Amino acid sequence: MNMRDLVPWNRSERNRNSLSTASENPMFTLHREMNRLFDDVFRGFDTPAFWGGRGGWPQIEVEDAETEYRVSAELPGLEEKDVEVLVQEGVLVLRGEKRAESEDRSRAFSERVYGRFERRLALDGIDEDRIQAKFHNGVLTITAPKSAQSADRVKRIAINQAATTH
Repeated sequence: MNMRDLVPWNRSERNRNSLSTASENPMFTLHREMNRLFDDVFRGFDTPAFWGGRGGWPQIEVEDAETEYRVSAELPGLEEKDVEVLVQEGVLVLRGEKRAESEDRSRAFSERVYGRFERRLALDGIDEDRIQAKFHNGVLTITAPKSAQSADRVKRIAINQAATTH
C-alpha cells in the first residue's frame, strides 16, 4: 500500500476515476464531492516548497537594523561542523549538509529534509572584516555590521504633497 493513498489530498487520479464508476446514490455523490473539494483545496500541500523543503531550506530571517544586518537560520539537527558561512563581494553564503542518522531505507514515510543546502543573500554595504557568526541550539545567527560608506550613501527623499486642481 502506498502511504500517500492514506492522505486525503494526495489521492491519485486512478482512485478518483474509480469512484465515478460506483453506484450514484446520494450519499456516495456527497462523499465524492466532499473528497473533490478537499482535493482541490489542498492540492500542492505535499510539495517540498510548501513545507519549507529544499526550495527554501533552511528557513531564514533577516533583520535590517540601523548599523547592521542580523541573519538567523534554523538548522535543526545540525552542528557547527555541518555548516559553512562565507562572504564574497557583499554576498553572504550559507551552505552545509544534513545527513540521515542511518542509511535504513525501510522508512514508510518521512517529512524530514536531508541533503546539501546553499542559501545566498546579497547584503549591500557590509563590513566584511567584522562579520560574526554564532551557532546555538540549532540556530545560526550572523551579524554583519554595515560599513561607514553605506550609511553615507543613504539619501532621504522628501515627499511633497501633490497640489490638487479641480
